[in-house]
Amino acid sequence: MCFQKWTRIMSLISFLLCTQVDTNAQQNVHPQSTAYEWPKDVDVKKKLDQWQDQKFGMIIHWGLYAVPGMIESWALCSEDWIDRDSTISYDEFKKWYWGLKKDFNPVNFNPDQWAKVGKAAGMRYLVFTTKHHDGFNMFDTKQTDFKISDGPFKNNPKADVAKYVFDAFRKEGFMIGAYYSKPDWHSEYYWWPKYATADRNNNYDIRKYPWRWNQYKQFTYNQIGELMNNYGAIDILWLDGGWVRPRETVNDEVLSWGARIPEWSQDIDIPRIATMARKAQPGLLIVDRTVHGPYENYQTPEQRIPEKKLDHPWESCMTLANNWGYVPNDQFKTPAKVIQSLIEVVAKGGSLLLGVGPKPDGTLPEEAVQRLEVIGKWMDKNGAAIYNTRTTDNYKDGNTYFTASKSGGVRYALVCLKENQALPQVVEWSGNVPQKGSKMTLLQTGESVKWKQENGKVTVSIPSKLLQEKNTYPAWAFSFKAAE
Repeated sequence: MCFQKWTRIMSLISFLLCTQVDTNAQQNVHPQSTAYEWPKDVDVKKKLDQWQDQKFGMIIHWGLYAVPGMIESWALCSEDWIDRDSTISYDEFKKWYWGLKKDFNPVNFNPDQWAKVGKAAGMRYLVFTTKHHDGFNMFDTKQTDFKISDGPFKNNPKADVAKYVFDAFRKEGFMIGAYYSKPDWHSEYYWWPKYATADRNNNYDIRKYPWRWNQYKQFTYNQIGELMNNYGAIDILWLDGGWVRPRETVNDEVLSWGARIPEWSQDIDIPRIATMARKAQPGLLIVDRTVHGPYENYQTPEQRIPEKKLDHPWESCMTLANNWGYVPNDQFKTPAKVIQSLIEVVAKGGSLLLGVGPKPDGTLPEEAVQRLEVIGKWMDKNGAAIYNTRTTDNYKDGNTYFTASKSGGVRYALVCLKENQALPQVVEWSGNVPQKGSKMTLLQTGESVKWKQENGKVTVSIPSKLLQEKNTYPAWAFSFKAAE
C-alpha cells in the first residue's frame, strides 16, 4: 500500500509538472470589445469619472491554485491548449484539485501588509478574486461549503478572507473591486456530474434542462448579493468569464479568441443582478467583460495595450510576473517595464491593473514586493503626470508620451528611457509646445529646466547633476503650460 501511495503521489507531481499552457494560443485571454456604451445612470457616471482619476490598480488572484503553484483554474478545463500527463486520468486530476481545499491554510495571511505594499507602489484601486472559474470561494458564502472558511483556515479570525482584504485596502484609501467568475466549474448546476466536462462551457443543454440552469442563475444571484450586501462599500463588480453570455451577444469577435460558444444561451440575467447590486451599492461600476452594452462600464484588454488612444474608459489588466496567480520561480517584469507600460496606458486614456499572486501561506512573493517598492518611488515623484489626468490630441511622439491635467491647464511630457543605457543630455519631442517663456519643471527633482522650441520641436536640457547619477530612471516627466 505504501508503494502504491508513493507511486500515486509521484504520478501527480509528474502530472503537475507536465500540465502547462500553450502561451502562443492565448485562449484564456479576454480580448477587447469593439463597441462601448456610455452609462446613463448619474451615480455610475460620477463613479466612473472617479475611477478614471486613479489610473493604477492591483488585481489579486489567490485561490486553490496557489497551493501547488499552478496556472489558475485552467488545468480543470478539458481543452486541447492545456497539455497533461497521459498517465493521470482527467477525472483523477479533478478529484485531486478539488481536494486541495484540505491543504489551503494561509496561516501568514496579512492583508494590511498587502494594502501597505500596494499603497507604497502608488496603486489606488483594488480588484480581488472572490471566486475564480474553479468555483472555490475566497469569501464566506452561504451558497456552498467549497470555500476558504470551511477548510483548515476556518477557525482563523480572518477566515472570511475577502472581508479582511477589502477592509485593509479600504483603510488605505483604495477604491474596492470584487472579481467574480460567472462560470463555476465546481457547481453541479454549471458542470453537471451526469455528463463529461468537454470544455469551459456548461456541459448540458440548457434548453432541455431549464430548471437546472435556473438553479445556477439563482446561485449566482445569491452569491453576488452576499458580496454586495455583506462586505462594505464596493465600487466595482468585475465579472470574468465572457463566454457566459446571452446567445444573441455572440459575434465573430467573441468566437475569434478561442471560446466555443454552445448553441444555447448561457444567460444569467445580468440586468436583474445589476439592479440588485446597485440598490445595495449606488453608482456601482459593473464590468461584464467583452459583453459590450450597458453593463460593461469600462473595457478590459488583457495582457496587452491597445494600439491607439481610446476616447472611452478602459483598463489594461496585465501581470507583474508571467502568471496571474503564484507560480514558483516565475519571471517578473522589471519596474521600468511596468512604469513605461503605465505611461503608455495612461497616455492612451486607460488605467493599468497590475496582477499579483500571493503565496499559499498568505504572503506576497518577495520579488513582487521589491519591484512594487521601486515602482512606488518613481510614482511618488512623478505621480502628478499620471493621476487625475486625461488624454491630449497628440498623445505620443517617439518614446515620449503626453498627458494633461483634468482641467487641461497643465501638460505633461513623459520621456521613456532605455534600460541600461547612458542618460541623454537633452530630450526632444514634437508637438505639445509650451507657452513662450513659460516655466518647465522636471518632476523627479522639482527644479526648472531649460528648454527651447524651433519649428515645432521642443528641446530640453537635462541638469548636469542628474546626468552624474546612475541610470535608474525608467522615465522623466516634465510639466508645463501648453501653447495651444
